[in-house]
Amino acid sequence: MDTPFIIQVEDAVLADLHQRLGNTRWPDSIGKPWTYGTDVGELKSLVDYWLAAYDWRREEAALNALDHRLITIRGRETHFIHAKSPHADALPLLMTHGWPGSIVEFQKIIPLLTHPELAGGQASAAFHVICPSIPGYGFSEAPTEPGFDQREVAIDHVELMRQLGYERYGLQGGDWGSAISSWHARLAPEQIVGLHLNLIFAPRPKDDPDPLAGLSDDELARLNASRLKMVDGVGYQAIQGSKPQTLGYGLNDSPAGLLAWILEKFHGWTHHQGDLWQIVSKDEVLTNVMLYWLNQNITASTRLYYESAHVQSDLFEEGRIEVPTGHAVFPGELYLPPRAWVERLYNVTHWSIQGRGGHFAALEAPEALAQDLRTFFANYR
Repeated sequence: MDTPFIIQVEDAVLADLHQRLGNTRWPDSIGKPWTYGTDVGELKSLVDYWLAAYDWRREEAALNALDHRLITIRGRETHFIHAKSPHADALPLLMTHGWPGSIVEFQKIIPLLTHPELAGGQASAAFHVICPSIPGYGFSEAPTEPGFDQREVAIDHVELMRQLGYERYGLQGGDWGSAISSWHARLAPEQIVGLHLNLIFAPRPKDDPDPLAGLSDDELARLNASRLKMVDGVGYQAIQGSKPQTLGYGLNDSPAGLLAWILEKFHGWTHHQGDLWQIVSKDEVLTNVMLYWLNQNITASTRLYYESAHVQSDLFEEGRIEVPTGHAVFPGELYLPPRAWVERLYNVTHWSIQGRGGHFAALEAPEALAQDLRTFFANYR
């Protein structure tokens, strides 16, 4: 049985945060901005905004306007948003966030999905939206034993939907949400009407002597752009996948350090032309960071990298995922594999090239993602 949950942060917690921010010890910096990591000027400016202008109580109230719930799964409390559409024939849709994201990513897209008529869509395209916080993220209790990888998260999500009484539903995800949703489709294919992803890590086929043959110029360009991004962009994976505990001491103690670690990813993974704040707001980034700070779960969140790297569950050991799969290709995404590579792993029935948007698609381009979801699932209602 799920129970209502209201976000209520004590004043003393916010006072402690402000004191820590005010006492930040700043490191030196050299070179061009962002070359060595998070730019100190940008970070100082955002910390100043955090102290002087950011209003957590306003953001807390906006989050609480959604229906938050807690449910016990395998002995742990799991938090989720349950946004029901007023349309009785709405399709249940489970949306899963990634790292360093949270349920904050979905605030703008939820009403577009539950009330499509408000965005120029048809009521018949409505969704009941379920957005869980991954265990160890947001307001979900963290696993306490080693080995809790992406497959284990999917097992929890299968159980979540069973307890909510949803027998047939859709899945959507990017980043960890892509891997977790894919595992969900593997574990419970009879329940899943369709799988929609906005990031797919389809590797270069090892059994193909010439995997680049037949690719279009656009596909080759996207693939090459992805490779350039990955050259200096995956150091965090090595750290979080090997020594997350060591990293956690600093990030759990310093809000400026936590912001620096997460801001670098928003700056590098969001589709912008040099100004991040033209795409997302300072409040959106800070509210996302606040969920990690308030719950002290940055260490638990990064452990998912360690567990997934060391348990090494093989998603495709049993072959291709045959659940109908849609892929929305956003130009600013980290990795943009060719369709032919993806089709080796998934039953692709929908493939759309988006005009703008990056890794945080629901936050950056909610209208485009919502429209793509309506288009893809129209065939599976």
